[in-house]
Amino acid sequence: MPLLEIKNLQVDFVRDAKPLRAVDAVSLSLEAGEILCLVGESGSGKSVTALSIARLVPSPPAQYPAGQILLEGRDVLQMSAAELRKIRGGLISYVFQEPGASLNPVLRVGSQIKEALQLHRPASANDAEVIRLLKLVGIPAPEARTKHYPHEMSGGMQQRVMIAMALASQPKLLVADEPTTALDVTIQAQIIELLRDLRQLLGMAILLITHNLGIVGELADRVAVMYAGQIVETAPARQLLKRPLHPYTQALIHSVPALGAKAARLRAIPGGIPQLGAFPAGCRFHPRCPKAAPDCSVDPPALLEVQPGHLVRCPYWETSPSVSPPAAGILA
Repeated sequence: MPLLEIKNLQVDFVRDAKPLRAVDAVSLSLEAGEILCLVGESGSGKSVTALSIARLVPSPPAQYPAGQILLEGRDVLQMSAAELRKIRGGLISYVFQEPGASLNPVLRVGSQIKEALQLHRPASANDAEVIRLLKLVGIPAPEARTKHYPHEMSGGMQQRVMIAMALASQPKLLVADEPTTALDVTIQAQIIELLRDLRQLLGMAILLITHNLGIVGELADRVAVMYAGQIVETAPARQLLKRPLHPYTQALIHSVPALGAKAARLRAIPGGIPQLGAFPAGCRFHPRCPKAAPDCSVDPPALLEVQPGHLVRCPYWETSPSVSPPAAGILA
């Protein structure tokens, strides 16, 4: 049984008594100890999907008209408020982007970690456990750091503190939502290496939300690509990077500059993600797709398994060529 299984999830936001669908029939699964990357441009529905796992999307305005979110076989959408409090920060923990906005600026970081311990492991809410967690995430001189305020630490150190807080409950699933967005390239690499090491050390599963395909080749076991509220492609990470089948995935990969390559301009995807309530008929990517056929604006494509473990939402996937050089720069 998968640790996490999302089945045909639908999430609506109600505005002026009209439901606007942000997540449309999304299905995902995550095994214990596995790393799944959910990628796509901003506005694709990635964060809404991730927050829905623990019902963290405010309701109202959010509604869940259909679907299931099974955590260890239990449907989160059917849980009471008391049951949700037990899994939030317990079975599942979150790490968000911009750690400086998530940490309390008037509390020392040691106190904030101890608070997380008191909520989920009160018997371990002591200074020794706080120091152990800080050591675990690679913070030097952890005894001194417990007395620091967030503003006295760099962005990378703040993110490590956030990860330590997330690990305080010994979760089985860590959801990292754009954890490297506000950090420079060197610190990004350190945080990705830390997540990889923690998976190996603790055996927890990780759902990583990102728009950076450069991260995928270094970390992920599997990848799911999301566009306009739908999963458009999912596959083992190396298979997807070597031969993406959906035109949107291909465009994302080609927009990553190859190491050592000289180019006058970066390759951008024309247009933008449609707004909620304004999704085009047929394939939602067809207005931006260079391979769109006349029927793409009429018939909504199904998500088809075209190879074992490789699903794609495009009837013309067989015409997709192998990806050339840009993908090589993002394969680990």
